[in-house]
Amino acid sequence: MTGLCVTGMKTTAIIERLRVAPGKKARLADWDPGDTLGFRKGNARQRLKANLERLAELQFRLYAENRQTLLVVLQAMDTGGKDGVVRHVFGPLNPQGCRVVPFKAPSALELSHDFLWRIHAQAPRRGEIGVFNRSHYEDVLIARVRNLVPKKIWSKRFRHIDDFERMLAENGTRIVKLFLHIGKDEQRKRLQTRQDDPNRHWKLDAADFEERKRWDAYIEAYEDAIARCNKPHAPWYIVPANRKWFRNLAVSEILVATLEDMNPQFPAPNHDALRMTLED
Repeated sequence: MTGLCVTGMKTTAIIERLRVAPGKKARLADWDPGDTLGFRKGNARQRLKANLERLAELQFRLYAENRQTLLVVLQAMDTGGKDGVVRHVFGPLNPQGCRVVPFKAPSALELSHDFLWRIHAQAPRRGEIGVFNRSHYEDVLIARVRNLVPKKIWSKRFRHIDDFERMLAENGTRIVKLFLHIGKDEQRKRLQTRQDDPNRHWKLDAADFEERKRWDAYIEAYEDAIARCNKPHAPWYIVPANRKWFRNLAVSEILVATLEDMNPQFPAPNHDALRMTLED
């Protein structure tokens, strides 16, 4: 997608602003979580609508082609908007070709295997868009911050993750990894909103308040994970997410650009449709 967006900025330029350059440390303090890259809310809604229509077209082609795969990894601090992206960006897509997998705390069975066992089992099939709501990166994030495993174990997992993602890529999976970046003050507002609204109490977890106390440790862990597992075949994007409307727009821009680059094609028919006879 190379046309001009509503702000006059080319989509390619937007993507470059959000993508983390391979080989460079990602200091999250250098990324403004409230940035909108010049978009306004009204224009962003118009652009998002067009993007979602284009995504539906591209998904249909990807599903019909049945050769390539798109894996989208969503990571964020608590309240960062992973569920919101799933609802507003992936929700309109055909569920036959788009599957969302939320990764919770591992079960006893999953813990009895290597940390990638449960992840690989959920990798999307050919023709499918797979969305990981949290992912294998939790094993170098919460496992590190909460000291669930010693450093000598989690430090090796960066290499394991790189090998895993390379293997997927070499087998036809395009990988897009999105860190939805919110500020600490914005997280506080969102937690307060949940606390104040009885209809949102179900989303509250005491662990969210405990994890907030470890904010700086999580920032350090995310910066390390992004820097060490950011390859051309599996790039990281940092999406400013304080403003939900821009977060959704930015994610849709990345996905449309990725799928257009994949360029899925309808397969050639194995019969001559025009010579087939339809009986009354």
